Amino acid sequence: MSFARSHLTQSLWRLGLQPGMLVMTHASVRRIGRVHGGPDEIHLAIEDAVVPGGTVMMVVGADAGYDDVGRGVLTPEQEAEILEHQPAFDPRAARASRDLGILAEFFRSYPGTICSESAPGRIAARGARAKWLTSKQPWNYFFGAGSPLEKLCESGGKVLLLGSDHDQVTLLHYPEHVAEFPGKRIARYQVPVMREGKRVWTTCEEFDTSDRGVHPNWPERFFAQIVDGFIERYDGTEHCTTGKVGDADSVLLDAAALVAHAIPIMIARARAD
Repeated sequence: MSFARSHLTQSLWRLGLQPGMLVMTHASVRRIGRVHGGPDEIHLAIEDAVVPGGTVMMVVGADAGYDDVGRGVLTPEQEAEILEHQPAFDPRAARASRDLGILAEFFRSYPGTICSESAPGRIAARGARAKWLTSKQPWNYFFGAGSPLEKLCESGGKVLLLGSDHDQVTLLHYPEHVAEFPGKRIARYQVPVMREGKRVWTTCEEFDTSDRGVHPNWPERFFAQIVDGFIERYDGTEHCTTGKVGDADSVLLDAAALVAHAIPIMIARARAD
C-alpha cells in the first residue's frame, strides 16, 4: 500500500497534532512505508498538520569529519587527513548527518528550511517560529541552556516519533546537560570554520552526546528505557498519544513532560553505587 500526503496528515491529526504546534520530528522513512511523491511528502504532511502558525523542527547535525577530530575515536592518521582536507563547515549547505536517517537531509534541503549554526547540534526548522528556534544556539554545550531543545520545552512543544528508534530521542540530551548530577563526561573536539576568509579549526566542548553516554552508569539503550517508561505511564493522556502514521507505530510526546520524567531517573542512575 502507498500513502498520500493527505492520508498522513489526517493520521497526524488523530495522533494529536494541531495548528500552531511546535513539533520536533524523528522518523523512519522505511517504517512509514511507500509515500506518493517520496520522502518530502512526509515532512510536508507534518507541516500541513500544524499550519497555520506551527513549526516543524528536526536535528540534522553534520556529516562525518566536522566534529570528529579530538574525540579519540579516530586514528592519528585519520585525524591528520581530516585536518588537512575537510572544508569549513557551512551551516546553510552542509549535508545532514547520515546517522540521523534520510528524512533529515530531505527536510534540511527543502526550500524554506533554515538551520542553526552549531555543527554537531545543528537544528533545522520551517514555519512560524523557525528563525527564533534556530537563532543563537550555543557552540559549546549546544543542547543545554539557550538551545533549541530548551526553547521547545519552554514553548509547550511536542516530540513526534514516526517509527523511529526510541533510543534516538535527541531531546533527552537536554536533561543530561541541565540536570545536576556528578560524573558527567565532557567531550572536546575541533570544527573547521571560516574566519576572515580563512579556514580555521576551533575547539568546542559538550557533555558527551556520543553513543557511549554522558555518564558511566548509563545502561545500554538508556534513552529507550526512559521513553518507553514515559509512554507506559502517560499513554492516552495529554502528555502522550500513540497510533499509526502510514505503517509506522508512532508516538506524540509532550517535550517538557518527558524532560521532567527523565531528570529524576538520570539523577538516581548517576548517583547509584
